Amino acid sequence: MTTVHDAPARSPFPVPGPHCRIELTPLSFLRRAAEDFTDRPAIVDGPERRTYGEFGERVGRLAAALTAGGVGPGDRVAVLAPNRAAMLEAHFAVPAAGGVLVPLNTRLSAGELEVILADAMPGLVLADTALAAGLPRHTEAVLIGDGGPGDPYERLIAAGRSVPFDDTIPSEDAALTLTYTSGTTGRPKGVIQSHRATYLTALGMAVEAGLSSDAVVLWTLPMFHGAGWAFVWAVTAVAGRHICLREFDPARAWPLIAEEGVTHYNAAPTVHLALLHHPAAQRPARPITAGVAGSPPTAALLARMEQFGLRPLHVYGLTETLPHTVNRDPEHPARQGTRAVHTGPVRVVADDGRDVPADGSTLGEVLLRGNNVTPGYYGRPEETGEAMAGGWFHTGDLAVRHPDGSIELRDRRKDIIISGGENISGAEVEDVLCDHPAVLECAVVGVPDEKWGERPRAYVTLVDGQAPGSVTPAELIAFCRDRLAHYKCPDSVVFTELPKTATGKIQKAVLRARARTEG
Repeated sequence: MTTVHDAPARSPFPVPGPHCRIELTPLSFLRRAAEDFTDRPAIVDGPERRTYGEFGERVGRLAAALTAGGVGPGDRVAVLAPNRAAMLEAHFAVPAAGGVLVPLNTRLSAGELEVILADAMPGLVLADTALAAGLPRHTEAVLIGDGGPGDPYERLIAAGRSVPFDDTIPSEDAALTLTYTSGTTGRPKGVIQSHRATYLTALGMAVEAGLSSDAVVLWTLPMFHGAGWAFVWAVTAVAGRHICLREFDPARAWPLIAEEGVTHYNAAPTVHLALLHHPAAQRPARPITAGVAGSPPTAALLARMEQFGLRPLHVYGLTETLPHTVNRDPEHPARQGTRAVHTGPVRVVADDGRDVPADGSTLGEVLLRGNNVTPGYYGRPEETGEAMAGGWFHTGDLAVRHPDGSIELRDRRKDIIISGGENISGAEVEDVLCDHPAVLECAVVGVPDEKWGERPRAYVTLVDGQAPGSVTPAELIAFCRDRLAHYKCPDSVVFTELPKTATGKIQKAVLRARARTEG
């Protein structure tokens, strides 16, 4: 019998050569779709309808024009645009030219955009005509108009050579996007994502969302937000159809869902609520897979979605990771679940660095690792080192781990309310309040208290149609006290509209500041 030690010195396994290795990039998704599904519908943007052949042709021309204009490896190109065809094209054309795409949040002020542009230092800015006025003064930009003969963006594409769309890249580890965090807790940071990370995340999300060639995806989620959770690439990977919605409007979204036969859409909880409670809402003819993330959804919201014929796909991730976990448990839909097919392990650790027991009650910080996790922040080695300490990405999110291995977020570390030495999760209180039939959505924050240090205050938006006085603060507090330990229940309730980011996240920092002034 031959043993391992008797094996010949030369390995019989050849080293992979160029015939069996291609650098991973989501650009390959569009090349495949353009060549193999040339006549398949790709983009619907208002009256404009384009096939994958046309999509690939325009991206090839735009990439050639960018290259001719001096865009090269590592050069940043910023784009300020709503969910329209040009934004889809930029996600492919900029990296095809070797550049790094910097998608800009369309709801930021000129001052906030100025900070980001000063950090990213893009050599070129593409800006939608309707949004260009919001750019900082003296910013030169190629305007994206409505496609007429004088449209600067269309002239730029026309100037590009008509060449086959090229998806070859020197390295799959090269940066593809530079996406800036919201900056709600400080100066926004530029999060780098590579070709490899976005390729794997796109395929993972296609699997988790059940995308196929007949997928019709309505763009209710901003494309600037992590490429719409990587769906810019995932939908293209399966040669599905992109339905652009330039501004989120339930009155427009519902007719599009019916007319186009929408199969999927993604949104933050507040957007789902707006859709469900709009007068134009109509139960879809067939179930629609509806991605939910951005902030932890309540069990009440997920139940409403199910009852309406929507199939929630509850995912969890950050700008630094894109989607990382998926909930697959219909009995506990509000949990953030377990790792997605394309990601690495998930840990929940205590302050001493040890993993918490899987008892469903011990809090710890969520740590993530995987091909989808950013290599770091642009130009910020110290902050990168801090976030990646010990070889894990430290999310700042607090969670518990259940016996089945799933995690459940309880709050951001900075949002935990410490009252009389006890930790109170605002998310836990919010989940209870949202079970009340009069409550549309809410946020619970800590208010300074002389005796206890902090006490919970609930800011509540009522369901449309609720008459003033139909429910009182005292009733909602009593509702909580029937379901929670009394020390967790809010001492005060304020009825109001909730401040939100461009992606629909409730801005608790704004509410905390407001609470301090209200006393």
